[in-house]
Amino acid sequence: MSETSTPAAGLFLGMISGTSADGIDAALVRFEAGAPTRCELVLGRTYAWDAALRERLVALGQGGDARSLEELGTLDIQTAEAFAAAAQALLAEAGVAASAVAAIGSHGQTVRHRPAGAAYDGRHPFTWQIGDGAVIAERSGIATVADFRRRDVAAGGHGAPLMPAFHAALLGSPAQDRAALNLGGIANFTLLPARGEVRGFDTGPANCLMDAWALRHLGQAFDDDGAFAAQGRVDVDLLARLLDEPWFALAPPKSTGREQFHLAWVEARLRGGERPQDVQATLLELSAVSIVQALRAQQPATQRVLACGGGVRNRALLARLAALLPEAVVETTAAYGLDPDFVEAMGFAWLARQTLAGLPGNLPSVTGACGLRVLGTVHPAA
Repeated sequence: MSETSTPAAGLFLGMISGTSADGIDAALVRFEAGAPTRCELVLGRTYAWDAALRERLVALGQGGDARSLEELGTLDIQTAEAFAAAAQALLAEAGVAASAVAAIGSHGQTVRHRPAGAAYDGRHPFTWQIGDGAVIAERSGIATVADFRRRDVAAGGHGAPLMPAFHAALLGSPAQDRAALNLGGIANFTLLPARGEVRGFDTGPANCLMDAWALRHLGQAFDDDGAFAAQGRVDVDLLARLLDEPWFALAPPKSTGREQFHLAWVEARLRGGERPQDVQATLLELSAVSIVQALRAQQPATQRVLACGGGVRNRALLARLAALLPEAVVETTAAYGLDPDFVEAMGFAWLARQTLAGLPGNLPSVTGACGLRVLGTVHPAA
Protein backbone atom coordinates (compact mmCIF):
# COMPACT_ATOMS: atom_id res chain seq x y z
CA MET A 1 0.00 0.00 0.00
CA SER A 2 1.18 3.51 -0.79
CA GLU A 3 1.88 6.18 1.80
CA THR A 4 -1.02 8.22 3.12
CA SER A 5 -2.41 10.44 0.37
CA THR A 6 -5.44 12.45 -0.60
CA PRO A 7 -8.37 10.12 -1.38
CA ALA A 8 -8.77 9.59 -5.09
CA ALA A 9 -11.52 11.01 -7.23
CA GLY A 10 -13.53 8.76 -9.49
CA LEU A 11 -15.68 5.67 -9.34
CA PHE A 12 -15.72 3.13 -6.52
CA LEU A 13 -18.10 0.21 -6.05
CA GLY A 14 -19.32 -0.82 -2.60
CA MET A 15 -21.12 -4.06 -1.73
CA ILE A 16 -22.64 -5.54 1.42
CA SER A 17 -24.97 -8.30 2.46
CA GLY A 18 -26.23 -7.52 5.94
CA THR A 19 -27.37 -9.52 8.93
CA SER A 20 -30.69 -10.45 7.30
CA ALA A 21 -28.90 -11.75 4.17
CA ASP A 22 -31.86 -10.52 2.13
CA GLY A 23 -29.70 -9.65 -0.87
CA ILE A 24 -26.41 -8.15 -1.99
CA ASP A 25 -26.59 -4.35 -2.05
CA ALA A 26 -24.26 -2.88 -4.66
CA ALA A 27 -23.59 0.82 -5.15
CA LEU A 28 -21.51 2.55 -7.82
CA VAL A 29 -20.32 5.83 -6.30
CA ARG A 30 -18.50 8.81 -7.79
CA PHE A 31 -16.27 10.76 -5.39
CA GLU A 32 -14.71 14.16 -5.86
CA ALA A 33 -11.00 14.56 -5.18
CA GLY A 34 -10.18 15.20 -1.53
CA ALA A 35 -13.82 15.92 -0.71
CA PRO A 36 -15.15 13.38 1.83
CA THR A 37 -18.55 15.08 1.95
CA ARG A 38 -19.16 15.08 -1.80
CA CYS A 39 -20.24 11.89 -3.51
CA GLU A 40 -22.88 10.78 -5.97
CA LEU A 41 -24.70 7.47 -6.20
CA VAL A 42 -24.42 6.61 -9.88
CA LEU A 43 -26.43 3.40 -9.58
CA GLY A 44 -27.59 1.15 -6.76
CA ARG A 45 -29.17 -2.27 -7.02
CA THR A 46 -29.96 -5.24 -4.77
CA TYR A 47 -29.27 -8.73 -6.11
CA ALA A 48 -31.05 -11.75 -4.68
CA TRP A 49 -29.15 -14.66 -3.21
CA ASP A 50 -29.54 -18.16 -4.55
CA ALA A 51 -32.16 -19.58 -2.15
CA ALA A 52 -30.13 -22.62 -1.06
CA LEU A 53 -26.99 -20.54 -0.49
CA ARG A 54 -28.93 -17.96 1.51
CA GLU A 55 -30.41 -20.70 3.70
CA ARG A 56 -26.95 -21.97 4.63
CA LEU A 57 -25.58 -18.45 5.23
CA VAL A 58 -28.48 -17.54 7.50
CA ALA A 59 -28.11 -20.80 9.44
CA LEU A 60 -24.40 -20.10 9.99
CA GLY A 61 -25.10 -16.52 10.98
CA GLN A 62 -27.60 -17.69 13.58
CA GLY A 63 -24.98 -19.80 15.32
CA GLY A 64 -25.12 -22.99 13.29
CA ASP A 65 -21.96 -24.90 12.47
CA ALA A 66 -20.55 -25.76 9.07
CA ARG A 67 -20.72 -29.47 8.45
CA SER A 68 -17.04 -29.53 7.48
CA LEU A 69 -14.10 -27.36 6.58
CA GLU A 70 -14.77 -28.32 2.97
CA GLU A 71 -18.29 -26.90 3.18
CA LEU A 72 -17.10 -23.68 4.79
CA GLY A 73 -14.41 -23.21 2.15
CA THR A 74 -16.95 -23.83 -0.60
CA LEU A 75 -19.39 -21.32 0.92
CA ASP A 76 -16.60 -18.74 1.04
CA ILE A 77 -16.01 -19.10 -2.70
CA GLN A 78 -19.73 -19.31 -3.57
CA THR A 79 -20.30 -16.08 -1.64
CA ALA A 80 -17.42 -14.38 -3.46
CA GLU A 81 -18.76 -15.55 -6.82
CA ALA A 82 -22.16 -14.06 -5.97
CA PHE A 83 -20.56 -10.73 -5.01
CA ALA A 84 -18.50 -10.71 -8.21
CA ALA A 85 -21.60 -11.42 -10.29
CA ALA A 86 -23.41 -8.55 -8.56
CA ALA A 87 -20.55 -6.16 -9.36
CA GLN A 88 -20.50 -7.24 -13.00
CA ALA A 89 -24.29 -6.91 -13.32
CA LEU A 90 -24.24 -3.41 -11.82
CA LEU A 91 -21.50 -2.20 -14.14
CA ALA A 92 -23.25 -3.72 -17.16
CA GLU A 93 -26.47 -1.88 -16.33
CA ALA A 94 -24.59 1.35 -15.68
CA GLY A 95 -22.67 1.02 -18.94
CA VAL A 96 -19.37 1.41 -17.09
CA ALA A 97 -16.22 -0.56 -17.93
CA ALA A 98 -14.38 -2.35 -15.14
CA SER A 99 -11.27 -0.35 -16.03
CA ALA A 100 -13.09 2.85 -15.03
CA VAL A 101 -13.59 1.68 -11.42
CA ALA A 102 -10.77 2.40 -8.97
CA ALA A 103 -11.72 -0.33 -6.50
CA ILE A 104 -14.45 -2.49 -5.04
CA GLY A 105 -15.11 -2.38 -1.31
CA SER A 106 -16.73 -5.68 -0.30
CA HIS A 107 -18.07 -6.33 3.18
CA GLY A 108 -18.86 -9.97 2.49
CA GLN A 109 -21.29 -12.00 4.58
CA THR A 110 -20.88 -12.28 8.33
CA VAL A 111 -21.05 -15.86 9.55
CA ARG A 112 -19.83 -15.21 13.10
CA HIS A 113 -19.22 -12.07 15.15
CA ARG A 114 -17.65 -12.58 18.58
CA PRO A 115 -15.86 -9.32 19.44
CA ALA A 116 -16.05 -10.05 23.17
CA GLY A 117 -14.56 -13.52 22.78
CA ALA A 118 -15.88 -16.85 21.58
CA ALA A 119 -17.72 -19.48 23.56
CA TYR A 120 -14.80 -21.80 22.80
CA ASP A 121 -12.56 -20.20 25.43
CA GLY A 122 -13.89 -16.67 26.01
CA ARG A 123 -10.48 -15.07 25.46
CA HIS A 124 -10.03 -14.74 21.71
CA PRO A 125 -12.35 -12.19 20.08
CA PHE A 126 -12.93 -12.48 16.35
CA THR A 127 -15.24 -11.56 13.52
CA TRP A 128 -15.59 -13.50 10.29
CA GLN A 129 -16.99 -12.32 6.97
CA ILE A 130 -16.77 -14.77 4.07
CA GLY A 131 -16.61 -13.90 0.38
CA ASP A 132 -12.97 -14.15 -0.73
CA GLY A 133 -11.78 -10.78 -2.04
CA ALA A 134 -9.21 -12.48 -4.26
CA VAL A 135 -12.00 -14.22 -6.16
CA ILE A 136 -13.94 -10.96 -6.55
CA ALA A 137 -10.83 -9.21 -7.91
CA GLU A 138 -10.09 -12.09 -10.26
CA ARG A 139 -13.62 -12.32 -11.65
CA SER A 140 -14.25 -8.57 -11.92
CA GLY A 141 -10.81 -7.38 -12.99
CA ILE A 142 -11.06 -4.63 -10.35
CA ALA A 143 -8.88 -4.13 -7.28
CA THR A 144 -10.91 -5.33 -4.31
CA VAL A 145 -10.66 -4.35 -0.67
CA ALA A 146 -12.28 -6.90 1.66
CA ASP A 147 -12.17 -8.16 5.25
CA PHE A 148 -12.62 -4.69 6.76
CA ARG A 149 -13.59 -5.62 10.31
CA ARG A 150 -10.82 -7.88 11.56
CA ARG A 151 -8.09 -5.24 11.89
CA ASP A 152 -10.27 -3.21 14.25
CA VAL A 153 -10.98 -6.32 16.34
CA ALA A 154 -7.25 -7.10 16.43
CA ALA A 155 -6.76 -3.58 17.82
CA GLY A 156 -9.17 -4.30 20.67
CA GLY A 157 -12.32 -2.99 18.99
CA HIS A 158 -15.65 -4.51 18.09
CA GLY A 159 -15.09 -4.19 14.35
CA ALA A 160 -18.53 -2.58 14.21
CA PRO A 161 -20.23 -0.41 13.40
CA LEU A 162 -17.99 0.86 10.59
CA MET A 163 -20.34 3.42 9.02
CA PRO A 164 -19.99 6.25 11.59
CA ALA A 165 -16.98 7.89 9.90
CA PHE A 166 -18.91 7.95 6.62
CA HIS A 167 -22.08 9.18 8.35
CA ALA A 168 -20.14 11.93 10.09
CA ALA A 169 -18.66 13.12 6.81
CA LEU A 170 -22.01 13.31 5.01
CA LEU A 171 -24.72 13.80 7.64
CA GLY A 172 -23.23 15.73 10.56
CA SER A 173 -24.28 19.31 11.35
CA PRO A 174 -22.71 21.99 13.56
CA ALA A 175 -26.19 23.33 14.29
CA GLN A 176 -27.94 20.35 15.89
CA ASP A 177 -27.47 16.97 17.53
CA ARG A 178 -28.27 14.27 14.99
CA ALA A 179 -28.29 10.49 14.93
CA ALA A 180 -27.94 8.31 11.86
CA LEU A 181 -29.93 5.11 12.34
CA ASN A 182 -29.22 2.07 10.20
CA LEU A 183 -32.17 -0.33 10.19
CA GLY A 184 -30.62 -3.49 8.84
CA GLY A 185 -30.99 -6.92 10.37
CA ILE A 186 -29.41 -5.30 13.40
CA ALA A 187 -30.02 -1.64 14.26
CA ASN A 188 -27.11 0.67 14.91
CA PHE A 189 -26.69 4.35 15.67
CA THR A 190 -24.10 6.91 14.70
CA LEU A 191 -24.40 9.76 17.19
CA LEU A 192 -23.50 13.07 15.54
CA PRO A 193 -23.51 15.80 18.19
CA ALA A 194 -23.19 19.42 17.08
CA ARG A 195 -20.19 19.57 19.41
CA GLY A 196 -18.28 16.64 20.73
CA GLU A 197 -17.14 13.18 19.75
CA VAL A 198 -18.84 10.98 17.18
CA ARG A 199 -19.97 7.71 18.72
CA GLY A 200 -21.75 4.64 17.41
CA PHE A 201 -23.01 1.26 18.56
CA ASP A 202 -25.49 -1.52 17.83
CA THR A 203 -28.81 -1.34 19.67
CA GLY A 204 -30.10 -4.85 18.98
CA PRO A 205 -32.53 -6.27 16.43
CA ALA A 206 -34.09 -4.12 13.73
CA ASN A 207 -35.39 -6.51 11.06
CA CYS A 208 -33.69 -9.85 11.73
CA LEU A 209 -36.26 -11.27 14.16
CA MET A 210 -39.26 -9.92 12.25
CA ASP A 211 -37.85 -11.29 9.00
CA ALA A 212 -37.25 -14.73 10.48
CA TRP A 213 -40.74 -14.84 12.03
CA ALA A 214 -42.34 -13.71 8.75
CA LEU A 215 -40.44 -16.39 6.84
CA ARG A 216 -41.67 -19.07 9.22
CA HIS A 217 -45.31 -18.00 9.31
CA LEU A 218 -45.86 -16.29 5.95
CA GLY A 219 -43.29 -18.02 3.79
CA GLN A 220 -41.85 -14.65 2.77
CA ALA A 221 -38.49 -13.14 3.63
CA PHE A 222 -39.84 -10.00 5.33
CA ASP A 223 -43.00 -8.41 6.69
CA ASP A 224 -43.98 -6.14 3.81
CA ASP A 225 -44.54 -2.66 5.25
CA GLY A 226 -45.23 -4.17 8.68
CA ALA A 227 -48.63 -5.49 7.52
CA PHE A 228 -48.31 -8.76 9.45
CA ALA A 229 -47.37 -6.93 12.66
CA ALA A 230 -50.30 -4.55 12.14
CA GLN A 231 -52.68 -7.53 12.39
CA GLY A 232 -51.53 -8.29 15.92
CA ARG A 233 -51.33 -6.70 19.35
CA VAL A 234 -48.23 -6.21 21.47
CA ASP A 235 -47.88 -8.86 24.16
CA VAL A 236 -46.57 -6.70 27.01
CA ASP A 237 -45.43 -9.66 29.09
CA LEU A 238 -43.49 -11.15 26.18
CA LEU A 239 -42.01 -7.73 25.43
CA ALA A 240 -40.79 -7.45 29.01
CA ARG A 241 -39.14 -10.88 28.80
CA LEU A 242 -37.42 -9.93 25.55
CA LEU A 243 -36.20 -6.59 26.89
CA ASP A 244 -34.84 -8.36 29.97
CA GLU A 245 -32.00 -9.69 27.79
CA PRO A 246 -28.76 -8.61 29.57
CA TRP A 247 -27.15 -7.54 26.27
CA PHE A 248 -29.44 -4.49 26.10
CA ALA A 249 -28.00 -3.18 29.36
CA LEU A 250 -24.39 -3.28 28.16
CA ALA A 251 -22.73 0.09 27.69
CA PRO A 252 -21.17 1.03 24.33
CA PRO A 253 -19.02 0.16 22.54
CA LYS A 254 -21.01 -2.90 21.67
CA SER A 255 -22.07 -4.86 18.62
CA THR A 256 -24.10 -7.97 17.94
CA GLY A 257 -25.56 -10.16 15.22
CA ARG A 258 -27.71 -13.16 14.37
CA GLU A 259 -25.71 -15.37 16.71
CA GLN A 260 -27.28 -13.37 19.58
CA PHE A 261 -30.73 -12.48 18.24
CA HIS A 262 -32.37 -15.37 16.39
CA LEU A 263 -35.58 -17.40 16.48
CA ALA A 264 -34.37 -19.81 19.14
CA TRP A 265 -33.75 -16.77 21.38
CA VAL A 266 -37.37 -15.68 20.82
CA GLU A 267 -38.80 -19.17 21.28
CA ALA A 268 -37.07 -19.55 24.64
CA ARG A 269 -39.15 -16.61 25.88
CA LEU A 270 -42.54 -17.74 24.54
CA ARG A 271 -45.06 -19.28 26.91
CA GLY A 272 -46.89 -21.20 24.18
CA GLY A 273 -50.17 -20.47 22.44
CA GLU A 274 -49.24 -16.96 21.28
CA ARG A 275 -50.81 -15.87 18.01
CA PRO A 276 -48.12 -15.44 15.32
CA GLN A 277 -49.31 -11.94 14.45
CA ASP A 278 -49.11 -10.91 18.12
CA VAL A 279 -45.53 -12.15 18.29
CA GLN A 280 -44.71 -10.17 15.15
CA ALA A 281 -46.26 -7.02 16.63
CA THR A 282 -44.21 -7.59 19.77
CA LEU A 283 -41.00 -8.07 17.79
CA LEU A 284 -41.63 -4.77 16.01
CA GLU A 285 -42.18 -3.09 19.36
CA LEU A 286 -38.98 -4.68 20.68
CA SER A 287 -37.01 -3.14 17.82
CA ALA A 288 -38.57 0.29 18.29
CA VAL A 289 -38.33 0.38 22.08
CA SER A 290 -34.74 -0.90 22.26
CA ILE A 291 -33.66 1.67 19.65
CA VAL A 292 -35.35 4.54 21.48
CA GLN A 293 -34.07 3.47 24.90
CA ALA A 294 -30.52 3.34 23.57
CA LEU A 295 -30.78 6.78 21.97
CA ARG A 296 -32.23 8.38 25.11
CA ALA A 297 -29.50 6.83 27.23
CA GLN A 298 -26.64 7.96 25.00
CA GLN A 299 -27.78 11.21 23.32
CA PRO A 300 -31.01 12.43 24.93
CA ALA A 301 -30.96 15.83 23.21
CA THR A 302 -31.11 14.37 19.69
CA GLN A 303 -33.10 16.65 17.42
CA ARG A 304 -33.08 14.67 14.19
CA VAL A 305 -32.92 10.94 13.44
CA LEU A 306 -31.88 10.05 9.90
CA ALA A 307 -32.86 6.49 9.04
CA CYS A 308 -31.48 4.22 6.34
CA GLY A 309 -31.36 0.51 5.58
CA GLY A 310 -34.05 -1.97 4.63
CA GLY A 311 -36.15 -1.12 7.67
CA VAL A 312 -37.15 2.23 6.19
CA ARG A 313 -39.51 0.27 3.93
CA ASN A 314 -41.39 -0.86 7.03
CA ARG A 315 -43.64 2.15 7.55
CA ALA A 316 -45.07 0.65 10.73
CA LEU A 317 -41.60 0.57 12.29
CA LEU A 318 -40.80 4.14 11.24
CA ALA A 319 -44.17 5.35 12.53
CA ARG A 320 -43.58 3.66 15.87
CA LEU A 321 -40.14 5.23 16.18
CA ALA A 322 -41.61 8.66 15.44
CA ALA A 323 -44.34 8.12 18.04
CA LEU A 324 -41.80 7.13 20.69
CA LEU A 325 -39.58 10.12 19.83
CA PRO A 326 -41.97 13.11 19.70
CA GLU A 327 -39.10 15.45 20.60
CA ALA A 328 -37.13 14.62 17.42
CA VAL A 329 -37.73 14.64 13.68
CA VAL A 330 -37.57 11.10 12.31
CA GLU A 331 -36.90 11.01 8.57
CA THR A 332 -34.87 9.04 6.06
CA THR A 333 -31.50 9.95 4.59
CA ALA A 334 -33.27 10.60 1.28
CA ALA A 335 -33.85 14.14 2.56
CA TYR A 336 -30.06 14.59 2.40
CA GLY A 337 -29.50 13.09 -1.03
CA LEU A 338 -28.57 9.60 0.17
CA ASP A 339 -30.75 6.71 -1.01
CA PRO A 340 -31.67 4.88 2.24
CA ASP A 341 -31.38 1.49 0.56
CA PHE A 342 -27.74 2.00 -0.43
CA VAL A 343 -26.12 4.13 2.28
CA GLU A 344 -24.24 1.15 3.71
CA ALA A 345 -23.04 -0.07 0.30
CA MET A 346 -21.91 3.49 -0.45
CA GLY A 347 -20.08 3.44 2.85
CA PHE A 348 -18.03 0.41 1.80
CA ALA A 349 -17.11 2.19 -1.43
CA TRP A 350 -15.91 5.04 0.81
CA LEU A 351 -13.97 2.62 3.03
CA ALA A 352 -12.22 1.13 -0.01
CA ARG A 353 -11.25 4.66 -1.04
CA GLN A 354 -9.86 5.32 2.45
CA THR A 355 -7.84 2.10 2.38
CA LEU A 356 -6.26 2.81 -0.99
CA ALA A 357 -5.26 6.26 0.27
CA GLY A 358 -3.70 4.74 3.39
CA LEU A 359 -6.27 6.45 5.61
CA PRO A 360 -8.10 4.99 8.63
CA GLY A 361 -11.65 3.74 8.30
CA ASN A 362 -12.53 3.13 11.95
CA LEU A 363 -13.36 5.50 14.80
CA PRO A 364 -11.97 4.29 18.14
CA SER A 365 -14.68 6.27 19.95
CA VAL A 366 -17.18 3.99 18.20
CA THR A 367 -15.57 0.57 18.12
CA GLY A 368 -13.39 0.74 21.21
CA ALA A 369 -10.18 0.02 19.26
CA CYS A 370 -6.94 1.31 20.75
CA GLY A 371 -6.38 3.63 17.80
CA LEU A 372 -7.13 4.59 14.23
CA ARG A 373 -6.45 1.82 11.73
CA VAL A 374 -6.34 1.40 7.96
CA LEU A 375 -8.88 -1.36 7.37
CA GLY A 376 -9.17 -4.23 4.95
CA THR A 377 -7.02 -6.40 2.73
CA VAL A 378 -6.25 -5.18 -0.80
CA HIS A 379 -6.45 -7.67 -3.65
CA PRO A 380 -5.00 -6.07 -6.81
CA ALA A 381 -6.88 -6.17 -10.09
CA ALA A 382 -6.40 -9.25 -12.24
